[in-house]
Amino acid sequence: FKQSFSADEKQRFLWVKKLWGHLPKVEICDFETKQKRPVPSIESVKYLYKLYNPSKFYLLIGADHLEKLHLWHDFEKLNSLVEFVIANRNDIKIPKNFKDLKTDKKIASSFIRNTLNTNEVCEEIKDEVKKYYEKLQKN
Repeated sequence: FKQSFSADEKQRFLWVKKLWGHLPKVEICDFETKQKRPVPSIESVKYLYKLYNPSKFYLLIGADHLEKLHLWHDFEKLNSLVEFVIANRNDIKIPKNFKDLKTDKKIASSFIRNTLNTNEVCEEIKDEVKKYYEKLQKN
């Protein structure tokens, strides 16, 4: 699991809720933040299956995770439960067996943390994100 200079779970949850919580048919789930520990994707997927029993489950990940995806906790089970949708990052080639989320946002959270460049961050939270990471950098 990632252990680095980043926004805590509560802050990330608030940003996500602010960005997408108002959309119809979108529910922002706080299962992972309530665990107060790193939560493997398989655990979240199983929880959501119990809660919603979807006929199809799509798991969106950044292309930068593809190289080590096979090392994720209980990957074989996870792979049998979800269809991975891959968000383009850094011109990484998406294998044909994955759904490719074509996006014009070529940015990762690590880039924002390392550079404090928020040009590609959604306007609704851009100032909050910049201030948050500036404060973290000073500490």
